[in-house]
Amino acid sequence: MRFLFIGDIVAKAGRQAVFEWLPELRRQYRPDVVLANGENAAGGSGLTPDIAEEFFQAGIAGLTLGNHAWDKKEIIPYIDGEKRLIRPLNYPGHAPGLGWTILEGPGGQKFGLVNVMGRVFAGPQLDDPFRALDAALEEIHHVTPVVVVDVHGEATSEKIAMGWYLDGRASLVVGTHTHVQTADEVVLPGGTAYITDLGMTGPWDSVIGVRKELVLEKFLTQMPVRFESAKGPRILCGVVTDVDPETGRAVSIERVLRREPIPPVDGE
Repeated sequence: MRFLFIGDIVAKAGRQAVFEWLPELRRQYRPDVVLANGENAAGGSGLTPDIAEEFFQAGIAGLTLGNHAWDKKEIIPYIDGEKRLIRPLNYPGHAPGLGWTILEGPGGQKFGLVNVMGRVFAGPQLDDPFRALDAALEEIHHVTPVVVVDVHGEATSEKIAMGWYLDGRASLVVGTHTHVQTADEVVLPGGTAYITDLGMTGPWDSVIGVRKELVLEKFLTQMPVRFESAKGPRILCGVVTDVDPETGRAVSIERVLRREPIPPVDGE
């Protein structure tokens, strides 16, 4: 069973990259299931029902979220009725939507999709993602051994720790949120494919998707600056992973990266 998991889709540039390049990626990698993190897809912050539907129509089987899950308020009633869209499992109390779901790939092969958010350097006060995953995995393993986990977090240490914690219990563990693809993809000894961060799908002539001059102004002046999503050349990042559907163990993991060149400045 082959998964293509696309990293954080940012704003219009990221959406365009997915819609334009996904057919080519399908031909090249022939994934059975395409997944993506969509928490920055609407203007760089949040997700709307219309955009989620566009992703589903493009063939994305499941979407995960993160710290911007509720930035677009219209997502709240939508997520309660859409099991293909999940938010971080470890929100306290009774947050809208689901933190994990069971979806189907080709031939009815079931797999679990889980989303958690790290707590190191995080804003909201969250429940323990490690123990939240223990409970979710116990439920999912009653249905299928194939489990994909999106760990949305700032700290590489926390995401790496999560990879080791889930080794042998999850098929694929991917980090999201920091928007920079890491070069540490590996199949761990217990059979879990892991990468610390998938990277970003969006405008790469930027600072993690934001217009670079605005970010520089913020760093140089420390004054309030309203961030805006960048435009221009695009990048698409992710991984392709093969999983044995009988055991849930990963066989391989490969990074995916597509990037448009920056046009030369005038006179060059």
